[in-house]
Amino acid sequence: MAQLEPDENCLVEPLIEAISGKWKLLVIYWLAQETSRFNQLQRNLGNITHRTLTRQLNELQEAGIVARKDFKTIPPHVEYSLTPLGQSLIPLLRAMHDWAAAHADKLVGKK
Repeated sequence: MAQLEPDENCLVEPLIEAISGKWKLLVIYWLAQETSRFNQLQRNLGNITHRTLTRQLNELQEAGIVARKDFKTIPPHVEYSLTPLGQSLIPLLRAMHDWAAAHADKLVGKK
């Protein structure tokens, strides 16, 4: 079995902090598909409240993963997209997808 090298400063910890939570990886997933406006993201995510999506987007922006572009128009037009740092997470999402597909029958709470 492959093991990770021990390190007193776990480099995975900041990543986990930046993308943890029920919604952040799904937000990244949808933004990897295309730049989206807030309401489109909310529709794509389904059962997420306006407040929760706002908080998740703000945290992803603070982490440098998501960019927000305000067109300064009336009515407001704001778009969200992945930054280059956020785009660098796409291979990680693909690997997680592949792992989930390979082990779907063993996952607890599967849909």
